[in-house]
Amino acid sequence: MSNTALQTSVADYTTIKTKQNAAWASGDYAIVGTTLQIVGESLAEALDLRAGQKVLDVAAGNGNFTLAAARRWADVTSSDYVPTLLARGEERSTAERLNVTYEVADAEDLPFAEAAFDVVASTFGVMFTPNQEKAAAEMLRVCRSGGKIGLANWTPDGFIGALFKVIGRYLPPPAGLRSPAYWGTRSGLSELFGAGAGDIRITEKTFAFRYKSPEHWLSVFREFYGPLHKAFAALDTKAQFSLSQDLIDLVSQFNGASDGTMVVPSDYVEVVLTRR
Repeated sequence: MSNTALQTSVADYTTIKTKQNAAWASGDYAIVGTTLQIVGESLAEALDLRAGQKVLDVAAGNGNFTLAAARRWADVTSSDYVPTLLARGEERSTAERLNVTYEVADAEDLPFAEAAFDVVASTFGVMFTPNQEKAAAEMLRVCRSGGKIGLANWTPDGFIGALFKVIGRYLPPPAGLRSPAYWGTRSGLSELFGAGAGDIRITEKTFAFRYKSPEHWLSVFREFYGPLHKAFAALDTKAQFSLSQDLIDLVSQFNGASDGTMVVPSDYVEVVLTRR
């Protein structure tokens, strides 16, 4: 049986999505998300955004790419299935007096017409959808022929990919579900988008997580990063302590700082594909 068939036959997407929604709504991802703003700016440049283009940010979270596109005078719609995350993004665009349309939307069932946008993008967002094929198909559907799809996705072998694996040792992912880091591989992107893409350009990049110390990073992620917040809440005291130690050990493996602070590079891919 193929990986795709196994995923489809086993995974209970409705239940998984409900739990994911609750996870991302917990904590306050915007505290973490704003530190990633540079990734949205970089993707906007890679896409060569032009003023007046119709742009959709999918699984926008607190709106890093949304703001980057709006700052370039694009006509931006910011979408996510977690209303509290959209509210954080709207607070930011309001503060900057940027004109953005916000809409609650499921990345696997986008409420937009076919070929409605010149550019469709997502930074560390759509990669977390449980039904990856459906989410990719929806991005292709709402992008016009000749338009562009832009992505920033964590890789399996980088810091965040390793973080997923550590969490998975304590709370195994649902049966039949692929890792979100599948979106950070060339083979995964080719499978998900190949039929609808005339060209796929993949650039390997690195984002540096900068925190006061490894312990500070753990404190912030444990409180505000929904999936980790939920993971700790699901474990007993002993397992929480063990997970904390494993996460601090993980940081030490990647940390490039020698002054007590944390500077951890995390690999991701910046993707620009042209819609057939």
